[in-house]
Amino acid sequence: MSTTAHDVLRFEPDSDGDPAALAYTFGGFAPLVSVRPGTVISTWTMDCFAGRVRSTADLVSEVCDPRFLNPQTGPFFVEGAQPGDTLAVHFRRIVPRGGRGVSTTVPLFGSLTATNLTAMLHDPLPERTWVYEIDQAAGVVRYDALDSVFQVDLPLDPMHGTVGVAPALGEVRSALTPGQWGGNMDTPEMRAGTTCYLGVNVEGALFSLGDGHARQGEGETCGVAVECAMDTELVVDVIKGLPPTAWPRLEDDEFIMTAGSARPLEDAFRIAHTELVGWVRELTRLSAMDAYQLVSQTALTPIANVVDTNYTVVAKMAKSYLRGATAMGGTHERLRAANAAR
Repeated sequence: MSTTAHDVLRFEPDSDGDPAALAYTFGGFAPLVSVRPGTVISTWTMDCFAGRVRSTADLVSEVCDPRFLNPQTGPFFVEGAQPGDTLAVHFRRIVPRGGRGVSTTVPLFGSLTATNLTAMLHDPLPERTWVYEIDQAAGVVRYDALDSVFQVDLPLDPMHGTVGVAPALGEVRSALTPGQWGGNMDTPEMRAGTTCYLGVNVEGALFSLGDGHARQGEGETCGVAVECAMDTELVVDVIKGLPPTAWPRLEDDEFIMTAGSARPLEDAFRIAHTELVGWVRELTRLSAMDAYQLVSQTALTPIANVVDTNYTVVAKMAKSYLRGATAMGGTHERLRAANAAR
């Protein structure tokens, strides 16, 4: 199936089929639909547990198959995308699909517990499940403590934890892992109004997304955000003629951002900041040392996750410091303007 340029494609994931038939990887999965650059994709994504965690009595270890976590919507084959190009994904709308989200603790997962990679002799932290009521009209998600009478409303801030393309060299990578291809970066910056730039590694890019969060704190400390199915509208485009995008870039109306994913956390920090220095050089023609100095004095560094198989750090700079320079050929501005005109 293909669409004409500027069409709106309504794509329905196969939510009723065999879980093994869904994509849980980047790479290694045939595209489900073909779209042209400029196509608006209206779709939805399952939560990371594929809807199996519904109440405080549901524990991930009992109701989920660990082989089938983080189901992805896609892959989408973007016509004309070739290795060396950059795929632009502009998020127009990200809205929780229902009125509830869930969060959990999972044995041997999270930043403040023993894990498989940080082995300890003591027992894992207890496995628990929290249910959050989502009030879209009020713009809040409601936290309810499990062990005491305590309730507080938190701002609704929908985002996608997982956005990516097929990796290079024919690799197949778990949808739980972030890297140069994007993947499970878990950055709250991936919200409506943001444009994500991903380097294309294979013909068609093979773009997928999932892991909707009604909100998430920076770092995703326990390893699980307020997970929910998500209704999403986005537009894809292909950028040619610019240097390859080695690591994911993001842009909104105020900031340019770079994401680095690695372990240890310091290396993720170094990747993100090295990429930001390089991007600033492209935009300003500053020398490497001058760009390094400017980034050092202006960058903000939100930690996206410290729980996944790779950690992710985002480095961001206000566009006001770039003296009117236009990033990525003005793609963000063009896609945003097209959205406003609809």
